Amino acid sequence: MSNSIRQTSIRQTSIRQPSVSTQQRLEFHEKPSIKQVTLRATVSGLLIGSLILVSNFQFGLQTGWVSMMSLPAALLACAFFKQVWPLIYPGDTPFTDVETVYVQSMAVAVGTGPLAYGFIGVIPAIEKFLTAEETGGTRKQGEAFHLNQLLLWALALAFFGIFFAVPLRKQVIIKEKLPFPSGSATAILIAVLTGSEIMQEITCKELIKLRNSRLDECPEVFQPATEEETLQLLSSYHSNNYNAVGEDEDEIQTEKSQLYSKNISILLKTFFVSAGYTITSYFIPAIKRINIFGSYLSKTYEWNFQPSPAYVGQGIIMGLSTVSYMLFGCILGWGVLAPLAHYKGWVSRDTDFHDWENGVYGWLIWSSLAIMVADSVVGFITLTVRSLVRFMLVDDRVSLINEAWEDSCQSMLLEEEDMINRKNSVCGGLHNTVKLMSAETDNEVSPKHLVAYTTVISGLIISSIICVVIIIYIFGVDIIPIYAMVSALLLALLLSILGIRALGETDLNPVSGIGKISQLLFALIVPKNHPGSVLLNVVAGGVAEAGAQQAGDLMQDLKTGHLLGASPKAQFTAQLIGATWSIILSSVMYMCYNKVYSLPNKQFRIPTAVVWVDCARLVTGKGLPTKATECCIVFGIIFSLLSLIKNCYRDRDFKWMKWIPSGIAVGVGIYNPPSFTIARFLGGVISHYWLKGHKGDFNSKTTMIVFSSGLVLGEGTCSILNMLFTQFKVPHF
Repeated sequence: MSNSIRQTSIRQTSIRQPSVSTQQRLEFHEKPSIKQVTLRATVSGLLIGSLILVSNFQFGLQTGWVSMMSLPAALLACAFFKQVWPLIYPGDTPFTDVETVYVQSMAVAVGTGPLAYGFIGVIPAIEKFLTAEETGGTRKQGEAFHLNQLLLWALALAFFGIFFAVPLRKQVIIKEKLPFPSGSATAILIAVLTGSEIMQEITCKELIKLRNSRLDECPEVFQPATEEETLQLLSSYHSNNYNAVGEDEDEIQTEKSQLYSKNISILLKTFFVSAGYTITSYFIPAIKRINIFGSYLSKTYEWNFQPSPAYVGQGIIMGLSTVSYMLFGCILGWGVLAPLAHYKGWVSRDTDFHDWENGVYGWLIWSSLAIMVADSVVGFITLTVRSLVRFMLVDDRVSLINEAWEDSCQSMLLEEEDMINRKNSVCGGLHNTVKLMSAETDNEVSPKHLVAYTTVISGLIISSIICVVIIIYIFGVDIIPIYAMVSALLLALLLSILGIRALGETDLNPVSGIGKISQLLFALIVPKNHPGSVLLNVVAGGVAEAGAQQAGDLMQDLKTGHLLGASPKAQFTAQLIGATWSIILSSVMYMCYNKVYSLPNKQFRIPTAVVWVDCARLVTGKGLPTKATECCIVFGIIFSLLSLIKNCYRDRDFKWMKWIPSGIAVGVGIYNPPSFTIARFLGGVISHYWLKGHKGDFNSKTTMIVFSSGLVLGEGTCSILNMLFTQFKVPHF
C-alpha cells in the first residue's frame, strides 16, 4: 500500500494483525454480548488507573499538564492480562479485545481525577492564594482542606458529566461519526495487540479515492469482481464477518509474539531508565537544573535544561507542532517579555523571582492568561456557530444525498473489500481484519447493551443535586447561593457539548479554556459586590471544567468501544467504578503532596492554580500590574485573530496553517519556566524524525507510543519514592 494511502486517516488504515481467537470470530454485532464486566478486568483497570493518576499528579502540580493516557492504559491492560493474570489464575480463559476496552475506560476514569476534580488547579487556588476577603470570610489564606472536605468536593464533581455524556453518544459517534483521533488510535492499538477486528466506517468519497489509488498502484491485481465473488462478499458483508485468506496460522502467531515481546521489552527498559533518573535526581538535585545557557540566564530567568525522561516522553506524545508552540511561548515570555519588564522597571529586580504577586512570574501570568482566554473565546464562538449551522440543516436534504449514493456505495464497498483481500494474498500478504462499513449507515448495537434513558435522567438529576448540596455545604449558602450553583451546572453542561465536539474533531479537549469561559460568563451572572465573588467564580469554573473533562473522557472511550464492538453499558459501568475509586485516591494523594511538600514550592509551583485565581480576580474587577493591561490587550487581539483564522480554515488542508500557533500551547509555554519546555521540545523533535523515518508504518508508531509511555510512567510512579524520601528527610548527596 502506498504511503499516501496509509496517511489519509485512521479510518483508512489497513492493519497488519494476527489471527483472531475463536471467541473473537463472532459476528461483529454479537461482540457486545461477550462478558466484559469481570473481576480481573475491574482489578486491572483500577491498578492501571492508579498508576496513571500518580503520574498525572506529579506532572499536573508541576506544569498543569495532565493526559488521558488512553494508549498507555490499553497497552498496560494487554500486558497485565498476558503476563500477570496467568500467574494468578493459570488456565483462565483468554482475555478479549472488548474486555481490554473496559479496562482502558476504567483506567482513564481513574487517571484523570486530578484534573477533573480540580486538585491541580481549583483546590490549591482556593487554599493557597485566595485571601479571607475574597472567600467572603469563610476561609483564611493558606487554610488547608480536611480529607473529608476533599472527598465531598470530589464526590460533588464526579458524576454529572458522565451521565450527561451518555445521551450525546448517538449523535456524535453513531450519526455524525466524529473521528476522535486518539480514541480511534486506541482502538487500532487494542486490535493490533489482541488480534481482533476493528470497524472501518468509510465514506463514498474516501472509498473512491482509496479505490482509484489502489487501481493505479496494482492494476493487474485489482480487476472487477465476478458475479459469484460479489454474491459471496455480499453474504459476508451482511454478517460483517470478513476473514483474511492465504495466511499461515503459525507464522501469524509467531509474528504476534515477537511484536508483543518487543513492545514489552521497550516499555520495561524505558520505565526503569526513567525510574532511575527520578531516584537519582533526589540524591543529586543538580541534575534537574543543568546550566547550558550561562549563569546569568540560569539565575535570573531559569533558562536551564532539565533532562527529565518523562518530559521527553510527554513531548513525544504531544507531537512536534504542540511543543513548538510551547517553545515559542517560552521564548516570548522568558526571552522577551520578562527581560523587557525588568529593563523597563515594570517589575523590580529586587522582588523575589518566585513571588506570584509582585515577581516576574506574577507579571507574566497575565499575558499568558490573555492569550489563552482569547484563543478559548474565539474557539468557543466559532464552534458554536458551526454547530448551529449544522443543526439548522434540513435532515431530508442530507437523506436525499445519502440515497443517491447508497446503491453505488455499497457495490463499491464490496468490490473494495475484494480488492483488499486480493492484494493481501498477492501483493505482500498483509493480514487485514478491518471491517469496511458504509459511513452512511448507523452501525448501532442492540438496545440491551445501551444505558437506559431512565438511568441517565435519574442519574443526572441525582448527581446534580449532590453537586449543589455538597458545594453549598462546604462553602456556605451565603457565599454559594443556590441560583449560582444551578447556573454553574447549566453552563457546565452547555460547555461540555462544545468540549466533546472539539475533542471529536480536533483531538483536543480544551478543558482549561472551558473553565476560563465559564468564569467569564459567570461574572455576568453574579454581581461583583457579592461576598466571596472571587471564590464563587473559581468554584463555577471548576464545575465547568469537571463536566467537560468527564464527558470528553467517556465519549472518546465510547468511540474506541464502538470501533471494536464493545458494550456501551459496560464502558458506562467502568466509568462509574473508576470515578468512585478516583474520588478516594485523588483526595488522599493531594493530602500527601500538600503535607510533604508544603505547596507551592520550587518543585511544585502549581501554575494552573495561579491562572484560576488571576482570571477570577480579573473578571471581578481587580486591577492588573504595571503595563500588564497593555500587554494583555495587544496579545489578546493578536491571538484572537490567529484563533479566528485557525478555526475558520481548520478543515482545509493548507500547509501554512501549521505556522499559526495554538493560543493554549503558547500560554502554557509562557507560564511554565523554560526548564519545563525544553525537554518536551526535544521529545517532539524525536517524535517527528521517528515518524518521518518510518512513514506509514503503524508498528513503528506503536513502538513510539510504548517508548514514551515507559518514560512517563517510570518517573511518575517513582515520584512516590521521592515523596517518602522527603517525608523522612533522607539526606541529599
